[in-house]
Amino acid sequence: MRVLCSDMPSWKSGKHASHSFWMQFIEALVVFSLCAKICECSDVDELMSTHPLIDGHNDLALQLRIRHNNHLSQVDLRNLSKVSTDISRFKAGHVQTQMFAVYVLCGAQQKDAVRLTLEQIDVVRRMCTEYKEFELVTSVQELKDSKDKGKIACLISIEGGHSIDSSLPALRMFYQLGVRSMGLTHSCNTPWAESSSTFYPVYKRENNSLTSFGKVVVEEMNRLGMIVDLSHTSWNTSFAVLSHSKAPVIFSHSSSYSICNHSRNVPDNLLLELKKNQGLIMVNLHNTFVSCRDEANISHVADHFDYIRKLIGAESIGIGGDYEGATSFPHGLEDVSKYPALIQELLRRNWTENELAGVLRHNFLRVFEQVERVRDQLSSNLPSEVQIPFEEAHNPCRLVLRRPDPRSLPSDQSSGAEGGLPGLLILATVLVLSRIFLIE
Repeated sequence: MRVLCSDMPSWKSGKHASHSFWMQFIEALVVFSLCAKICECSDVDELMSTHPLIDGHNDLALQLRIRHNNHLSQVDLRNLSKVSTDISRFKAGHVQTQMFAVYVLCGAQQKDAVRLTLEQIDVVRRMCTEYKEFELVTSVQELKDSKDKGKIACLISIEGGHSIDSSLPALRMFYQLGVRSMGLTHSCNTPWAESSSTFYPVYKRENNSLTSFGKVVVEEMNRLGMIVDLSHTSWNTSFAVLSHSKAPVIFSHSSSYSICNHSRNVPDNLLLELKKNQGLIMVNLHNTFVSCRDEANISHVADHFDYIRKLIGAESIGIGGDYEGATSFPHGLEDVSKYPALIQELLRRNWTENELAGVLRHNFLRVFEQVERVRDQLSSNLPSEVQIPFEEAHNPCRLVLRRPDPRSLPSDQSSGAEGGLPGLLILATVLVLSRIFLIE
């Protein structure tokens, strides 16, 4: 039997069929992957549009001071260069509420910290009232309303108790100006609370991380409805506050110490106390606090979320990016527009939409609502008139209010004619204060 070559299966045609099959398979796989990616991104956008982010910490006001001396007229907050934050990127990142930090250097303690704090409050208030995209809010209801109006809500937080100069009246006046949160310390101790940092060797105490006056500060914040922020405080101070505060507290920009053993992060035993307090840890994104190295990626950040969720539950977690305050951020999270990438990674790790809705927004709202509820319960309490003992807060710039004695002044300052302008000012002060005391 003669067999024609044409009757036999063609090797070339078989190869072509096989090649065609694999090409179609690869194309289908690529299309499927792209569709899955588009679907995943769509899911993230839908989730974050429904539950836009409340971010616990941003230092844009500090950068405005450093780079522009607070001259808002010189910048366009819709598009800023050399920083990680502007209105356009807030929108891209689905940031609907930003807690703006009012921070002054610890070097201002014992000097002009109160004045500098007022100036930083002024610049936050200005940017949040002069730009139509922003809205300054001071309550939970106003925050919710701002979402319905399509606004980016601004909350004001003082970063460091040295800003009040150990004065409860100063604390109350800051509240009147719109401050709704305060960190008890920054990188320096105050006369009444202890920092996690030892950089500034001031107000060192043994076994007294939260003094009796410090407890009164916490009580007055509870009475006012001001959120107590424990980021930057020592662990002992944090424990003391958690056992004393009537309202939930927050760590506005801290991460897990078990994942990255930096003193700014929160250890497990403290996290467990935070859960009992029904408070919130808002995870910081700074490389050094995330990976304990100069470099980090989104996976490092997600590890903190996973660990804290396993220990105390997703309901105790929020996000506090620390943009503009820290210097380096993970690859893929370089600015405030990148938050969706983090949420996408958490979805990939099997976080539920309900858990992420809490992390993005509702956990903070719950804490803020409870802070306001405690305020309402304490509404019959009068403002505290406790003053810090002078010896605890003594410094060269702290005036003792008593009648001045002109005889104690240097001879070249006792007369306006001899002392020039400084002498005139001192003499005028003496006369005015003497008149006040005589009237009393």
